[in-house]
Formats: sequence, structure tokens, C-alpha cells
Amino acid sequence: MRLKATCSMTIQAPADSPVIAVLRPRSGRAQWMVSERYELTPWVPTTEYVDAYGNLCQRFTIPQGSMRIEVEMVLQADEQIAVAPDAPHTPVSELPDDVIHYLLPSRYCPSDRMGEKAFGIVQGCTPGYGQVEAIRAWIHENLEYRYGVSEATTDALDTLGHGAGVCRDFSHVGISMCRALKIPARMVVGYLHRLDPMDMHAWFEAFVGGRWYTFDATQAEARGGRIVVAYGRDAADVAFISDYGPQSVKVEKMQVAVTRLDG
Repeated sequence: MRLKATCSMTIQAPADSPVIAVLRPRSGRAQWMVSERYELTPWVPTTEYVDAYGNLCQRFTIPQGSMRIEVEMVLQADEQIAVAPDAPHTPVSELPDDVIHYLLPSRYCPSDRMGEKAFGIVQGCTPGYGQVEAIRAWIHENLEYRYGVSEATTDALDTLGHGAGVCRDFSHVGISMCRALKIPARMVVGYLHRLDPMDMHAWFEAFVGGRWYTFDATQAEARGGRIVVAYGRDAADVAFISDYGPQSVKVEKMQVAVTRLDG
């Protein structure tokens, strides 16, 4: 399916603020970039690099005052995501070198403290994809999707305590439980066609059966129509704007839209 995604935001900076933005998708197995537009108003010198997770990162300085960032992209994306109920657990000894670090606890995913909960949820499941799907389904059925519960410091244990959160929080819980079972898991941010309400979205992937599979605990069933912008260990690695100025910048307005172009 061919999708068009747009994201525009207005950012206020109390002082000149160096930032790193992660707003450009890359072509890959599940998506292909057809065209894109990336505008900064006012224009400032900008450079780009690829980070340790393969994400395209843009470096520039937001001048004191207001800046508008507009991103528009057209991608060919998978209409359905891969599902493999029989995909087995991949032994740690057989994991690719670039996957192993997704087994470690991270800032928002204290997997070393979630083993008991994870094993309780997957009891009786076949190791591998079946375990991850049981975790995804448990989160969807037992946590409430609700704004205003979490904040920038909320981790997966906090979300379990609150019994509620948003897509980022659901993903952290899923990632943490997978890692507790020695299943590599990573966070994904991007766009989802027909997401309601429309916004930037987060989900997670787990490495089973020798490859990555998509899991989204905010949805009742597996859905395609996804545009991946960035991967990381957790939300700390995939922020769309990270600022390093003397005072924090503020996103005053943000609008996101995803439309299908081919039917």
C-alpha cells in the first residue's frame, strides 16, 4: 500500500538550542521511500548522520524564538504485517551480534525486575512468538489506554503500577517482559494508518525465529499500514526532538496525518 504521512510542528526556544531530530524514515524490507520533503522555517544549517540503531538523525540549532518543522513523505508500506505463531525462541548463542544488546535492561525497561510477572503471563505458551503474543494480548486486555497518567520519567514498572498509559508505555512493558524471557525486543516509533486519535505512534518488535516481528499492544489485532521512523532500546533512543540548549524547547503545536494514496 502507498501511504502519505505529514508531520508539522511549531517549536519555541527560549535561547539558541542545539537539537537532534529523528523525523526521516529509511527504506528497508518493510517499506520503501518514494518521495519526501523536509523543511525548517527559518532555515538553518543542518547536517545528518546515522546513529547506532540505523536511524537518520538531523543536527541543527533552533534559534531563539519560534521554528516550524514540516515533514512530508510518501512510502510503499506493507498492508499486512508478518505473523508467525510457530516461530520458535532463538537461543542467545545464535543471536546476531547486533541484536544481543536488545536483551539488556534499559532506562525505561527494567527487565531484570519483571521476570516473575512475565513468566506468569506466558505460562503454558510455546517459547518464542507465542510468548510474545501472550504478553501483547495481556497488555491490551489489562492496561487502560489513557492520557495524563505517564510523564517523561515513567518506566514499565510505573505503568504496571498505574494500570494505564499510552503507546510508549505499553511498548515499554512489552519490551521489558520479552527481555526478561531472554527474547530481544526493541522500540519502534513512526506512523500507523487509521490510528485514532492520529498522532506519532509507538510499538515494539521482538526477535524470534531468527527475525524481527511487529507487536502492538494498543491494537486488538495485527495491523499493517506502518511507517517506521526509528528503532531503539526504549523511548530515550527514539525521541523525535532531543534538545541540548540552556533551557528546554517546547513543542507548542503538532499535527500528524496519514492517508492512503492507492485505494
